[in-house]
Amino acid sequence: MIYRLGELFCGPGGIGWGATNANIGDDNYRIIHQWANDYDESTCETYRHNICPNAPETVYHEDIRTLDMSKLAPIDALAFGFPCNDYSVVGEQKGIDGTFGPLYSYGVKALKLFKPMWFLAENVGGLRSANKGKALTKILNELKDSGYTITPHLYKFEDYGIPQARHRLIIVGIRNDIEVEFKIPSPAPYSNIDNTCKNAIENPPIPIDAFNNEFTKQSKQVVERLKHIKPGQNAFTADLPEDLQLKVKGAKISQIYKRLDPTKPSYTVTGSGGGGTHIYHWSEPRALTNRERARLQTFPDSYQFLGSKESVRKQIGMAVPCQGAKIIFEAILKSFAGIEYESIQPSINE
Repeated sequence: MIYRLGELFCGPGGIGWGATNANIGDDNYRIIHQWANDYDESTCETYRHNICPNAPETVYHEDIRTLDMSKLAPIDALAFGFPCNDYSVVGEQKGIDGTFGPLYSYGVKALKLFKPMWFLAENVGGLRSANKGKALTKILNELKDSGYTITPHLYKFEDYGIPQARHRLIIVGIRNDIEVEFKIPSPAPYSNIDNTCKNAIENPPIPIDAFNNEFTKQSKQVVERLKHIKPGQNAFTADLPEDLQLKVKGAKISQIYKRLDPTKPSYTVTGSGGGGTHIYHWSEPRALTNRERARLQTFPDSYQFLGSKESVRKQIGMAVPCQGAKIIFEAILKSFAGIEYESIQPSINE
């Protein structure tokens, strides 16, 4: 079975790459791109350039709230990483009452319209606590009521060999009339992978002239501050001279001027970059380049992000790690192909 995939909130293509590169050793079971949608123009350009360069017209740059879904081609599978702004621990956590919170409902709408055989929905782990847990319950119930057996799980991508601590709630659903059971792929096969951020960034070395590899201009003060911050420390845990200390009242976010620990996976790559929220190199007093950040998200070096440097930073931060998505899509394909694989019980708890 060749599954034609539709994507809402497609981002720059982390999910799309994982889907179209999923390979279980049987060409009868694979996923191909059918169409995608995102509201950001540069993000759509990146997706077209890398995922479907021969069919750019299949990527719709439109606001989901005004997108006419009836004009979209039939699909066998749906993926939607609905916006996480209102569920993120870093954000204000307005949950389902925020501007972005209700957008999951367009995924539900697509399920009812297209009735795909299966779907994958993705959001941040913070969704579990939004609206005191009521948001997740409501979303899961609506997905079930659309006619699907669902398996939600909090994936900790660092356990799957990804060089980044990134926890995402991913819901896989299979249409009720299909006798296929999806199981959570076990992280055990990936336990011997060197997923330190140092290995990801240095092996193999990134060519200086690589695409998206421009360095960020650091002020003298930032360079001096970073020189006093040891690997794994941030601006508040380091022993900084008085003139380099940050005068912050209230909450002190741990990622401010935080340097990577080369012996561990990176901390979570985000789309932000101002006020010391870049990801900082463990030994050089500088922020990572976008290409280095893309390595932490397991995008191949051949993947070219289009748009301004700031836009590219946001695109990389919003993406699902390519290799992490690939692992889950391969588990879905194996489920349909009747191939046994090592699995674990689903859990949405830390």
